[in-house]
Amino acid sequence: MHDGSIIFVILIIASPVLFALAAFPDTFVLSWNQGRGGFLFALTFIVAELVGLKIGVSKKRLLSIIPLAAVTIVYLISLEFGLRDYIISVAPNYNVQLINSWTWMWDSIILTIFFISSMSILFGKKWIRICPAGPIFIAGTAVFISLDAFFPYDTLGPLQYVVPYLVKTVAWLVTTFDLGMATARDNLLLLNGDHGHMALQVFWPSAGVDSIIIFSLIMMAFLLKMNIPRKRKTIYFVLGIIGTIGVNVIRIFSLSVYALKISTNQAEWEGFHSVAGVIMFLPWVFIFLLVVINIETRRIKSIEIKREHDKNQ
Repeated sequence: MHDGSIIFVILIIASPVLFALAAFPDTFVLSWNQGRGGFLFALTFIVAELVGLKIGVSKKRLLSIIPLAAVTIVYLISLEFGLRDYIISVAPNYNVQLINSWTWMWDSIILTIFFISSMSILFGKKWIRICPAGPIFIAGTAVFISLDAFFPYDTLGPLQYVVPYLVKTVAWLVTTFDLGMATARDNLLLLNGDHGHMALQVFWPSAGVDSIIIFSLIMMAFLLKMNIPRKRKTIYFVLGIIGTIGVNVIRIFSLSVYALKISTNQAEWEGFHSVAGVIMFLPWVFIFLLVVINIETRRIKSIEIKREHDKNQ
């Protein structure tokens, strides 16, 4: 296998996302089911895992993913010339409930196919150990946008099951910190604060159930790469899930505080709601992974120092 530049690999894989960002910047809102903001986060995962990678990539493999990138870009362009209208027109045939989620779902599906196909060509089956986080993140996004398209609000019972518990926790926090009045009724959070009344009806997407499962997939792929004992992997995984649930509680709490202390204007509140989830979830994922890497790096160095010391005794 001939040496290839990982920089060119990253540029080719990033090209559809960079093209979309340059051509359609207004579509890169941070809401997980209302735009392409997730593209940037998936790309960030990929870059983080590929930068500094010491592995050869043949020129033939590198060139063979260029047509895939070109096809993906053509898809993005075609949306503006009738393809999106066609996708919308066939939605009733599949009993789609939310059209916006249906259209964005296809963006995530196409990008998932591109990422996984490119990684498979470049690295073979080893891609799942080399750079799994980005493809898994965007694939998970596609799955949950599709669920939102076909089973919106509370129609998907199992995913809605945990919502009342999160709502009760948030109501307790609001009361504990004396921020206003909050009453939890199933998935309904009734608020009364400085700017009047507001009722928040929480469904599983807003409760962050999707982020818990996506985090689980990313964490499993990440831990698969690390050469650490299974017990430690289990501990990290459980702590990560607990932390993700905590982040979701904080997000719903922050939405409540916004309504209690800042504004009950629906448009303003929706603007904050649309970005709050991603703003909190993605930094949490990166920080947690960096902490795990730092802990394990120090542990390995400590073991090596101890071995060297024992050898010299």
